[in-house]
Amino acid sequence: MERKTWGTASGRQVELFTLDLGQGNRAVLTNFGAALVSLYAVDSRGTAADVVLGYDSLEGYEQCDKYFGVTVGRYANRIGGAQFTLGGKVYKLAANDGQNHLHGGPGGFAKRVWEPEVISTAAGEALKLRYFSPAGEEGYPGNVQVEVVYSSTGTGGLRIDYAATSDEDTVLNLTNHAYFNLAGQGQGLILDHELTLYADYFTPTDAESLPTGEIVSVAGTPFDFRAKAPIGARIDEDCDQLRFGKGYDHNWVVRRTEPGLCLAARVEHAESGRILEVLTTKPGIQFYTGNYLDGVQGKGGAVYERRSGFCLETQYFPNSLRHGHFPSPILRAGERYQHTTIYQFSSK
Repeated sequence: MERKTWGTASGRQVELFTLDLGQGNRAVLTNFGAALVSLYAVDSRGTAADVVLGYDSLEGYEQCDKYFGVTVGRYANRIGGAQFTLGGKVYKLAANDGQNHLHGGPGGFAKRVWEPEVISTAAGEALKLRYFSPAGEEGYPGNVQVEVVYSSTGTGGLRIDYAATSDEDTVLNLTNHAYFNLAGQGQGLILDHELTLYADYFTPTDAESLPTGEIVSVAGTPFDFRAKAPIGARIDEDCDQLRFGKGYDHNWVVRRTEPGLCLAARVEHAESGRILEVLTTKPGIQFYTGNYLDGVQGKGGAVYERRSGFCLETQYFPNSLRHGHFPSPILRAGERYQHTTIYQFSSK
């Protein structure tokens, strides 16, 4: 695996690692924020382009508030009122999204330098990243040891395995926050991409993008992507849910018949022929259409305007502790947190 120094942060060395994914694809990763910096995927003509949004420099990631490609935690997505109750005790967190807590807070995993190790696996070399989160960090209980392993599927895809343990009961919900544009980063909007979501239900939100606790059928709504449809076909329809999120920024309930990896989403881009499939062991997937991108200066001089990238974040449902019927994000002391996400690329 190719590796090179990228700079320093918090007095520690930050590196870039290039991982061969097979089929002409490759991923560029860093131990700052355990982030996916670039992902080069070939199109139907065999030409590779970088299909994830991001920055050319480490400083971009240090200053970024858009979470480009980073591992977010301890808790991905939102916690209402920036607090939760566990074991009868109230834990107060940073309010960094209005009065709510978002993506682990301003000093969450996305802003930390992780310990890197190149390891050997059955699929070839992989990158293991470790981070120790002490009790009280960002207000969360428990000393938590986290690891993220990036490896190749061998067929053009990127596999991400997450694992963690804690010495106290805590909450944990890890995901990757990559923004994709299958035309290539900086190549316009993603509204012509065709999306399939393997989900029959979604969790509606209130005006603060917090789930109401309802689990609602997608049938007859702009949230029905059970059959392939352009992302932009209904994104501006006149409904409260789309107004609240300024587009799509919602959690879908992944359809599954058994535990383990299952297909949650598929995105196709007709002009390039690129296809992205997302597989996960998690119960939910957040589809976000970059509604708050506002002219961010990105890689190679690209300017990322609103809706120039989409996210498919595999997760426990947002604000799960407020709704007892949602899958639980509680990690008990001594238990092992473990889940897997695959971003599989192909072309036609």
